[in-house]
Amino acid sequence: MPALRTALLQSSGELGDVAANLKILDEAAGRAAAAGADVLLAPELFLTGYAIGDAMARLAEPADGPSARAVAAIAVRHGLAVGYGYPERDTEAHGVLYNAAQLFDADGTSLVRYRKTHLFGGFESAWFTPGDEAVVQAELGGLTVGMMICYDVEFPENVRAHALAGTDLLLVPTALMHPAEVVPLSVVPVRAFENQLYIAYANRTGPEGDFEFVGLSALAGPDGTARARAGRGEELVFGDADPDLLAASRAENPYLRDRRPGLYGPLV
Repeated sequence: MPALRTALLQSSGELGDVAANLKILDEAAGRAAAAGADVLLAPELFLTGYAIGDAMARLAEPADGPSARAVAAIAVRHGLAVGYGYPERDTEAHGVLYNAAQLFDADGTSLVRYRKTHLFGGFESAWFTPGDEAVVQAELGGLTVGMMICYDVEFPENVRAHALAGTDLLLVPTALMHPAEVVPLSVVPVRAFENQLYIAYANRTGPEGDFEFVGLSALAGPDGTARARAGRGEELVFGDADPDLLAASRAENPYLRDRRPGLYGPLV
């Protein structure tokens, strides 16, 4: 089975300008497709920007809204899957917003819709309702792909739930801030190693309101190494989620086989 070529868009786009960010995503998808990528992942809240204050409610859209349709068209136009973050307006509960992410297949099909389950800090808690579904998955290029958002990956139980459900590649749109560089540099590779899966971690970069995003996007492999790593600035980086390496690593690493769930009751 061929590797799944993964492109990570490290960018904060244009704050509050959805049309401009769709254009940036379209251009990145073109470059990613030209480089042979099968999937492009953009950061958390990429379509609107993160530190947009009161514009959050105004710019939020349903999961099948006009911006989602525009992203689906980008995926079709360039022939690759596209994942991205955005603020989602719940069409059934008035005024409820979610910090959400979605993955479209190359044919424009929505494969995964996810709502962030662990909200970070007062800013996110003030605007968003936490999601209640930890594991969402789909098949892409022969791999089982899952999705979560930023802070979610810092909880070991969250990633272990994906491992036990059979996720091979975990897509994580991110808005990771200074001084938490330990997360992309250490935590994410360790999560990939201890759970024997790939983690694609696509971060924002640079100053935005009161926040300073640190970049350092990575594709971490089941061997605990960064198979691809961005620097601190705007960048498009590529790495391969290789099913052969994944199978070999899982055969050698006994973590999941040697678990003793009966001992872990107090954790929940």
